[in-house]
Amino acid sequence: MKHLVWLVLLSAQLAPAQKLKKADKAIVAGLQAHIGYLADDKLEGRRTGTNGEKLAYEYISGEFAKNGLQAKGDNGTYMQEFEVNEGKQVNPSTHLIINGFDLDLDKEYFPFIFSPNASLEAAPSIALRESGTVWFWDLKDKLEENKNNPHFDLTDAIKTKVNDVAGKGATGLIIYNTSTIKDELKFEPKAKSELVKIPVLYVTQNIKKKYLYDETATLDIKLKVDISDKKRMGHNVVGYIDNGASTTVILGAHYDHLGYGEDHNSLYAGTTPQIHNGADDNASGTAALIELSKLLKASKFKNNNYLFVSFSGEELGLFGSKYFTEHPTVDLGNANYMINMDMVGRLNDSTHGLSIGGYGTSPMWGQLLTEKDKFFTIKFDSSGTGPSDHTSFYRKDIPVLFFFTGTHSDYHKPTDDADKINYTGELQVIKYVYNVIDVANKKGKFAFTKTREVAMSGKSSFKVSLGIMPDYTFSGGGVRVDGVSEGKTAQKVGIKTGDVIVQLGDHKFSDVQTYMEALSKFNKGDATKVKVMRGKEELVFDIVF
Repeated sequence: MKHLVWLVLLSAQLAPAQKLKKADKAIVAGLQAHIGYLADDKLEGRRTGTNGEKLAYEYISGEFAKNGLQAKGDNGTYMQEFEVNEGKQVNPSTHLIINGFDLDLDKEYFPFIFSPNASLEAAPSIALRESGTVWFWDLKDKLEENKNNPHFDLTDAIKTKVNDVAGKGATGLIIYNTSTIKDELKFEPKAKSELVKIPVLYVTQNIKKKYLYDETATLDIKLKVDISDKKRMGHNVVGYIDNGASTTVILGAHYDHLGYGEDHNSLYAGTTPQIHNGADDNASGTAALIELSKLLKASKFKNNNYLFVSFSGEELGLFGSKYFTEHPTVDLGNANYMINMDMVGRLNDSTHGLSIGGYGTSPMWGQLLTEKDKFFTIKFDSSGTGPSDHTSFYRKDIPVLFFFTGTHSDYHKPTDDADKINYTGELQVIKYVYNVIDVANKKGKFAFTKTREVAMSGKSSFKVSLGIMPDYTFSGGGVRVDGVSEGKTAQKVGIKTGDVIVQLGDHKFSDVQTYMEALSKFNKGDATKVKVMRGKEELVFDIVF
């Protein structure tokens, strides 16, 4: 039935396309084929590092090959592999055995993310805290004495306790909670923290009642903590047209999407996991990239070389484009400009609204582009940054343009499907981009201009801003500064790109998420201190939001 519905909708969309020229019909057919494949359920949402991503990059590289593009990835292939660090994982060799009973990991116990890897055997008693053995700690008193303290941080209290008992000779610490106050503790795979001195594990109330009820008894404890990095591999797809020119134009679009929403970036409110096909976001941009590679291969625009990059990891925080700009397969010093297409498939047939970002990144754009267009109602945004891959190139002082037909109610939901794409509208976007490249062909190398910075997220619930762009790919503790906004607080006090921010006022944080949580605590006009690591040097800045 699904295929019948698709055919009916396809026929409906083809009807107006009958008036198109033969070449335009071919582009529309190409778009339908590309998006139809990339947004099919069998690709399971093209989540970075999955088999669905593999099916997608094999398709894209196949299309690049068909269109006559040179492979410009790693080792003579179209592929450029990069690593996505997902935090930590508890390996199967981890165990906790009490009196011969092997406890069930996650259900009955877990090690804390900040526990060092270790193996030990001990014969402790809960009541006797002897040097050289495992100690025990009930969270009850600590939770009850702080139940009305809004600033109490249980994780910090545990770390302090662990290092305190380690200094008194404990070789490990087992924690439980007999209080009626819930502690909400769990293994936090993406938390970033320095390791404590000894292994520390949490056991449930049931385990306390079952095996640790006699606090004077001697116990037989065998434990092992084995925690390692959890990683997956993403893949950019890179093709090249070598015209022997001194400059290269880069065209890009990300092809990854949300999978089943496992990375918690979905706006779907249901409880049953569903495939997020991402037809507009961003099978549409990927399809446009493929069709433009065909057009430019056949064109007479020979004053530039053309590099086509289909990025993965965009939905995780621009992983693929950032990796490419740090490990380019062409000389970025010769890059003329970069065009990024993200969500170009849902043109409104009434308004014909087209957003073009990056307008301020080169004075040349003002000479070539105008808001007056026969087909589109164009809205320019001067900023070179935003929540898509052009930001990574702007950071390398490369002029950019970002094409976008607007958001919609299906954004980041399972309903972003191929039957909702405006194919003839996307054809017009492709023709517009092609014409931009045409008129830019004889203009030489574009000058770069810095612009204002915008947030990575389209929505902001914060009353204040520090004025930095976080590096979402940073796997260390804290937030590494990927860019500093002109005239904002961070720049005024001297915070620089590459600094790692670790604390705002009393709020310590380990990653971007906890940084955002800390930022939400402040109001405009609040004065506080910002702690920053610059290499091994610790710096403290006084700021007023």
